[in-house]
Amino acid sequence: MNSMNSPRMSFRNLALKGFLCIGVAITASLAILSARAQSPAAQAPAASKPAEQQFKNIKVLNGIPAEQLIPAMQFIAASLGVECDYCHVSKDHVAGLAFEKDDKKPKLIARKMIQMMFAINKDNFDGKREVTCYSCHRGAAEPIGTPLVATDELPAGAGAEKKPGAPPPALPTPGQLFDKYLTASGGAEAVQGIASRIEKGTLTAFGGQHFPVDIYAKAPDKRVSVMHIPGGDSITAFDGHSGWLSVAGRPPHIMTLEENAGARIDADLHFPVDVKTLSQKWVVQPGEKIDGHDTTLVAGSSENAPPLRLYFDVQTGLLLRLIRYAETPLGRLPTQIDYSDYRDADGVKAAYRWTLARPGNRFTIQVDELRQNVPVDDAKFVAPAPPPDQKPPAH
Repeated sequence: MNSMNSPRMSFRNLALKGFLCIGVAITASLAILSARAQSPAAQAPAASKPAEQQFKNIKVLNGIPAEQLIPAMQFIAASLGVECDYCHVSKDHVAGLAFEKDDKKPKLIARKMIQMMFAINKDNFDGKREVTCYSCHRGAAEPIGTPLVATDELPAGAGAEKKPGAPPPALPTPGQLFDKYLTASGGAEAVQGIASRIEKGTLTAFGGQHFPVDIYAKAPDKRVSVMHIPGGDSITAFDGHSGWLSVAGRPPHIMTLEENAGARIDADLHFPVDVKTLSQKWVVQPGEKIDGHDTTLVAGSSENAPPLRLYFDVQTGLLLRLIRYAETPLGRLPTQIDYSDYRDADGVKAAYRWTLARPGNRFTIQVDELRQNVPVDDAKFVAPAPPPDQKPPAH
């Protein structure tokens, strides 16, 4: 993981970091495996190489798919609040990091800690991943072993035995909340009548820097985001079946199956109609306040998939927050998207502002112009071919 706020960061490095977060909530595993994501085009591809066959000097994460190694490193970085060079040796400012070298003590300690974590879960939790790096580190390089002191005075009566009072009001059912959301969004006919959308706005990230962004979407499930930065565009695209990401001067990154699942959700122009299909089971709970709005939480779960959490405005019924989780070999990485500034657009309610936050970085898109049911060329969603002489990057 790398800092988004370093003043010395070049625009090339900024692009390499930024293109992984615009448009889709890309960590390496946005696994919300819904019924819609289980279409024939989204079925599992050929088995990935094990990490030790694609990367050098793998010692304790042997056997995991190669595509899951970087997400595992991201989980460690987020859990400890560190950068990649905390464990890895720097070659120079051009060549980057020598990931295969074992010259730094924190890397050797990290291996021991991973083995310890695996052993704790195996011996105490039937192999289920209950203890992770974050269980002890809580965003700090050194484990947190001492409770924090109080920073505010407790309110009067805090800690006293609570007397029974009136029972809380009954919560609506998941179906009622989904119906209210769909109605607030304009209704099924209006939502499904949107065939395309073009948005132009500003992306704010990397310590308050602003960049123009264009977003093109086309039903069913096609979307491309283009962030314009010095040195070339940063692009994230999904063609309805698979996605890709690119920056100028680099070969495109083709999304994994799990990344595609997250990209498919972001690309769904008919999301208020389709949302109920994203999980097998839904549970309603009281939600938290979001920007002063009371919310109701609808938590979704599916077998062998991470949960999905949706927060609906109690008054309007509109979606204010979506939280999804990326599975890694070491733990789950959360992605949170907050939606606001809803406006009428051709009979539907559209969020003109959304903020995506993950451990270590966040960005906000503010839409200035939105047009719907206008022509969008399918060529925009096609991944560019890699250069014929392009060699795989060294690790």
